[in-house]
Amino acid sequence: MGGKCPHRSVKKRRYSHKTHRRAKFLVNGDDMVYDSLNKADEQTKPLPPDQDLPGMGQFYCLHCDRYFNNAAVRDDHFKTKRHRRRVKLLMEAPHTQLDADLAAGMGMPDNGPKLMSF
Repeated sequence: MGGKCPHRSVKKRRYSHKTHRRAKFLVNGDDMVYDSLNKADEQTKPLPPDQDLPGMGQFYCLHCDRYFNNAAVRDDHFKTKRHRRRVKLLMEAPHTQLDADLAAGMGMPDNGPKLMSF
């Protein structure tokens, strides 16, 4: 006789490890990161030391909104595909609520350019 025992209960993961990590460490949304990138272009100053963050909060990736323990780990992160995708994604402005409303037909109608009227 083969197969599994019918009374066996298998524990399934409710959430993937990525979702759990996202809940544990709050990750800013794309729009918030995009806004902070625009502000960072205007001013670049060193981060204040924070004992609660990895590496005293000194090694930070602005695009991915992540802190690292040291510069070597951060520099390795800059070479990853995940970081490069994120940089490419944030090159253009993310969608806003106004875009979503217009796509759903809840905004002002776009009737095109006004034609000559007499």
